[in-house]
Amino acid sequence: MTAPLRRSEFRLIAEVFAPLAADCDLAFHLQDDAAVLRPEPNQDIVVTTDCLVGGVHFLEDGDPALIGRKALRVNLSDLAAMGARATSYVLAVALPPSVDDAWLDAFAAGLQSDRDEFVLPLIGGDVVATSGPLTLTVTAFGVVPAGRALRRNGAQPGDSVYVSGSIGDAALGLKVLDGKLDGLGPQAAAYLTDRYWLPRPRLVLGQRLIDLASAAMDVSDGLVADLGHICETSGVAATLDASRAPLSDAARAALACAPEFDAMVLTGGDDYELVFTVAPRNEATIDALAADLKLTLTRIGETAIGAGVKVVDEAGKPVEVATPGYIHF
Repeated sequence: MTAPLRRSEFRLIAEVFAPLAADCDLAFHLQDDAAVLRPEPNQDIVVTTDCLVGGVHFLEDGDPALIGRKALRVNLSDLAAMGARATSYVLAVALPPSVDDAWLDAFAAGLQSDRDEFVLPLIGGDVVATSGPLTLTVTAFGVVPAGRALRRNGAQPGDSVYVSGSIGDAALGLKVLDGKLDGLGPQAAAYLTDRYWLPRPRLVLGQRLIDLASAAMDVSDGLVADLGHICETSGVAATLDASRAPLSDAARAALACAPEFDAMVLTGGDDYELVFTVAPRNEATIDALAADLKLTLTRIGETAIGAGVKVVDEAGKPVEVATPGYIHF
């Protein structure tokens, strides 16, 4: 049985969350009502917010350290999609009775790990109790050179479509966690579940794509769906070659065990890779960038006059996609 929280709100802030604000003079040790943002010269501030609800956006019985890191990283992925450098974040948590002191300490330890990795202090937030599911809301701040943020609206007909890393891993990882992927080896299973819990926000890639990509966004709801958002905002169509979709060895092993999940590669959520468009003249630069970052950047299609995303196979024949991605409502 879970023990009730022993710490009061202010003790909780001082002991659990204030260490995440250490060495940030704009957070005031989380002792004031708000933090102060100080814009850098010739920089725009980029702001993003994601609300994650237990049982909807993550498995509530997961490791609290991983839950915290996932909540933070999905926001960093949004900053990456805009080409921003992450600077700080605020966190609001609604805690159900099932959360105890040990859970919160582990949760904060996960956030501390990512604070060190991304040099990203917590500068404020809120803590409340709820009778409903665990709810985490992160607002992340970043900076980008003034007027040069990556947007979704710049794709032009004839642009090439790229995606970073590999796709489908997180959705398949969730199937592993749900016990729906039998026969998969432990190494592949561990790789896929790690990709579900720990997105790799492509912050450096996003910054390097400024003035190079014509449009970009992160893949959170599924590759087909999110490429569709670029198409809609830019007023173009896109053809996506399913045979070019970059798959990890673990994903290939999973699909060999469960070929019925094949469509999930293109439509599953939680990849948090970047999908972006570039003019054909920049393709050589993209190849050089991939080598420099030691990150796979795969050309998966092209844009055209029109609307929507058409998925085709290696022979160019249409592939039916029943649902392009995660549906929020």
